[in-house]
Amino acid sequence: MVGNVILQLPVGRIILSEIIYIERSNFVLRGAGTGKLGSEIYFPRPLMYAKDPKSLQELREYLIQFDKRQREKENNIDLPFSQYAWSGGFIWTRIPGVRVKSYLQKYEKPYNVLANVLEGKKGAFTLKVKNVKGLKKGDVVVLQLFNKDGETAEIIKEMYKGADVKIGAHHWNFPDLPLVNQQVVVTSVKNNIVTIKSPLTIDIKPTYKAQITEWKHLEEVGIEHLKLTFPESPRVAHHVEPGNNGIFLTRIFNSWVKDVVIENADSGILTEEIANVTIKNITTQGTNFAHYTVAMAGVHNVLAENIKVYNEAEHPLSFNTFSTKNVYLNCEVFVKPVLDQHSGANQQNLFDNITVHLTPNEDRSYPLFTCGSPGYWKPPHASYSAFWNINVNLLSGLENRAPVLLNGMKDGPFARLIGVHGNHTFKIEYGPSPYIEMTNTKLKDIPSL
Repeated sequence: MVGNVILQLPVGRIILSEIIYIERSNFVLRGAGTGKLGSEIYFPRPLMYAKDPKSLQELREYLIQFDKRQREKENNIDLPFSQYAWSGGFIWTRIPGVRVKSYLQKYEKPYNVLANVLEGKKGAFTLKVKNVKGLKKGDVVVLQLFNKDGETAEIIKEMYKGADVKIGAHHWNFPDLPLVNQQVVVTSVKNNIVTIKSPLTIDIKPTYKAQITEWKHLEEVGIEHLKLTFPESPRVAHHVEPGNNGIFLTRIFNSWVKDVVIENADSGILTEEIANVTIKNITTQGTNFAHYTVAMAGVHNVLAENIKVYNEAEHPLSFNTFSTKNVYLNCEVFVKPVLDQHSGANQQNLFDNITVHLTPNEDRSYPLFTCGSPGYWKPPHASYSAFWNINVNLLSGLENRAPVLLNGMKDGPFARLIGVHGNHTFKIEYGPSPYIEMTNTKLKDIPSL
């Protein structure tokens, strides 16, 4: 089938127990709205009771091979990780037969290399290349940068700017896995110069063995005007979620999710290997404890705008592994907020005009800036993560005039924190080598970047 397709859902409740895969471009899944006269999809059972997705076979093997378990002696928990802790969803965009994320060496296949990249400058739109094979104007491709030189590689120095932080071994243990990915549109190819539509994230040097490769993806996919509902269920433990996951976005470009309410999900919207996508006007709510709400992992140039988080979550707003140049904009977290940067070479991401509501600890501190992920992908982020115009609303303790300390991040290098303010006075601890300005000042002239 060619052309544009809109699948219009009716008013009322649809009960769904199997995964809906979206596997074509120019497709919109559209409901009738999120209210009483809208479209609700109700999922009575989590994904753990659906047929195992073939595309998660590699992940399942990885979890077993590396004995990935949640161990909490104090809670008498020693349980294997779920394949749905950070992957999968009942509404799932994908390219059939194309892996989304690399876990095991035996599944690696050669890249379809369209050009080898010799050099480029951060912020520039041009690349010097050689061995061009079929690359042409209008192509949507992926620019890949590698670490072939181990623990002391130039690319590590470029990303972390020599900060005094521990660099996890995953930065050099997988030399065939790109350390930086950037999906780009080619605007011209002339001799040995390729021009792209978006600026380079870092300088490119010959030692990075950078290359432009084919990127299989869908375009113009939309999911909109829906409510997704799961039943109430008790929390077992972190990483063993049964799979009450709403939407899993993979392999899409120039696409969107908008006007969606998600209730009682383990993870509302998960992402992997997407670029130039807008996720807008999303509400997550319910009594269940969530792992993620709207999460970014392995994505580039994604805008998450007007995300309202009313439910408690482990990582309410999160930039995860390999995320570059993404933005949370005009979002609000009402319950135990955390601005999470989840390690894994994520860099140059922005929390912009975010409002959080919190109750400080007894010592007048609150760990607003935190990091998940194990040590092999540390530190929490590369250089130049940014926080702009963060509004902190204290829910108690206003009568105490002592400033509240916002902390939690000790090994996130060279972050920028501008305009953290609220209904009280605050101090910030964030390390190492942050640039902090205009604390306790609301940015009125430029409220958003």
